[in-house]
Amino acid sequence: MGDLLGTRRPSQAARLRELLAAPQPLVAPGAYDALSARLVEQAGFDVVYMTGFGTTASLIGRPDVGLLTGAEMADNARRIAAAVDVPVIADADTGYGNAINVVRTVQLYEQAGVAGIQLEDQVMPKKCGHMSGKAIIGTEEMAGKLRAAAEARRDPDTVIIARTDAVATHGIDEAIGRARAYAEAGADLLFVEAPTSEADIERVATELRGVAPLLFNWAEGGRTPPLSLDRIGELGFSLVIYPIGTLLAATAGMRSLLASLRADGVPALDGLPAFDEFTGLIGLPEVQDLEQRFRG
Repeated sequence: MGDLLGTRRPSQAARLRELLAAPQPLVAPGAYDALSARLVEQAGFDVVYMTGFGTTASLIGRPDVGLLTGAEMADNARRIAAAVDVPVIADADTGYGNAINVVRTVQLYEQAGVAGIQLEDQVMPKKCGHMSGKAIIGTEEMAGKLRAAAEARRDPDTVIIARTDAVATHGIDEAIGRARAYAEAGADLLFVEAPTSEADIERVATELRGVAPLLFNWAEGGRTPPLSLDRIGELGFSLVIYPIGTLLAATAGMRSLLASLRADGVPALDGLPAFDEFTGLIGLPEVQDLEQRFRG
């Protein structure tokens, strides 16, 4: 958990690279705000993934169709990174413009404390990778944006993740070809979004093995088959994100509580953390200790 006094920490980007080098896949549950990020960390996970889908839903209650600005996304990334002591990988959508915009986006995300930055090749405004109606920019334009991202880094360990949405628009062959081009342009991690069969997942893993480490998106309820973590590891993926499970669970919990309040006039509190437990997990003991320390 990130502490209030901001104790100096080693580079989270360097730590992320260490974790990605492990033989087993690194598991990154999604977080949409600081509280969900803390819960991910407290559950024992070594990295947090800031979901753009969840960020959009939680900030403005709307779908992930490119409505948030880069500044809004970077602000959320800053709050999440400050709340935890593990690396944060953050969705940066299209970089919010051309290659010059990408330069500023990367610098804003680094200033926010992010260890990994995900950029995609959709036309701006973008859509969630598991929605229909997507469009993508040219391979060379995206490669230029990735070169700009790599050169914009102040910390050379910051991980640049290149996502292609070409499977939905041009097919798996185009997606694999783009992933190769993006690795040549400087991407550290490759993300082929939304393959729709296990055979296509295997092709991605086989044909891109050795080109760069690979990311698997275990999109809850999405178009990609939900493989087991063991199978994902067998295929050689280095990172697995579970982007919206926390958001869906929170939605289900709130719906249930509100339904009981509406029906019975009393919220159903069974299974919920007690007040003292909750204030403990969000850091009240630290605040009380500091109050004693700095009392005049």
